[in-house]
Amino acid sequence: MSELKTPPNPQEFFTEVWDIVRQIPRGKIASYGQIAKMLPLPEGVDVDTFVEFGALWVSNAVAASPNDVPWQRVVNSKGEITEKNGLEAKRHRLMLEDEGVAFNPRGRIDMKKYAWTQKLK
Repeated sequence: MSELKTPPNPQEFFTEVWDIVRQIPRGKIASYGQIAKMLPLPEGVDVDTFVEFGALWVSNAVAASPNDVPWQRVVNSKGEITEKNGLEAKRHRLMLEDEGVAFNPRGRIDMKKYAWTQKLK
């Protein structure tokens, strides 16, 4: 199953991701992998496959999120913006800075300082 690029039921998976991302408060961030660990194992997907692809699937869900999802609050595990294109990355950074999230000179966010310690609803 290692060639699986999307979860078996993408819309259901994406909706679960969006529900979690909507709970990240202003000025806090989460990583794609952190969100993947909060999700139930999708039906028909074994644990190894989910460990391999879960963060990527979360990234795809965040990229496709509706307007009410604060997608800018999700970054990679290094505390970096995953660059899709230069303009979008700049917008992503500005949105986080507007929320009070600081970047170090290497363009990384202090994951300990700004990490969302989730309390799911």
